[in-house]
Amino acid sequence: MSTLRILSGGAPQEIFKELTPQFERQSGHKIDYVFAVMSALREKVAAGEPADVLVMPTNILDGYEKDGLVRREGRAVFGLVSINAVVRKGSPKPDLSNPDRVKDAMLKARAIVHATPGETPSGSHMGKLIETLGIAEAMKGKVIHRSALKGGVELVASGEAEIGFYPKSEVMSDKLSLIGPLPPAIQLTTIYGAAVTAKSAAAQAAAAVLAFMNDPKNRAVWAAGGFDPPP
Repeated sequence: MSTLRILSGGAPQEIFKELTPQFERQSGHKIDYVFAVMSALREKVAAGEPADVLVMPTNILDGYEKDGLVRREGRAVFGLVSINAVVRKGSPKPDLSNPDRVKDAMLKARAIVHATPGETPSGSHMGKLIETLGIAEAMKGKVIHRSALKGGVELVASGEAEIGFYPKSEVMSDKLSLIGPLPPAIQLTTIYGAAVTAKSAAAQAAAAVLAFMNDPKNRAVWAAGGFDPPP
């Protein structure tokens, strides 16, 4: 039996936490996860850090496939993740029904939090969105840059930040109230997938992980974890 090393973004972390024990019991394989923001994962890949599976947005995996770093065979698409806004449990939910309402909510908030631009797709999108909405100057000193993996969710739960903007799958917490997704005109939807690395010494076992995670019988777990069905 193999011990598999999986490098993954934070979006599916809670889903993997739920599904992995069942896979390990059924297969006899063990899985070691490394969860990190996307910029850090890409640095790990560039440095040649060993891994059997990469779990990332599909557009990044497409590039790695062209470069020969991951295999086409056995690739999986787990679903779509949109950026959602959250507040502390029990706090009033601002109206985010259109871009102007989003802009107004940001300006009225004491502080907001999202991932650091350049670290994650959602962080980069939110940084650009604040500029596009024309409120970059007004929001200076009110924006906290911290990924969900590094404690951004806790800042919302504690009330230090009034609103958090993260991929839905990263904010499915009983400490938070989900406001909902950004309006379509300013939304970013990321397609998350996975691939076996070209250098994996346990490619068959790695492919079995992806097949298990992507099994239709587990779709309800992905949905409950904030992933919409793949296209």
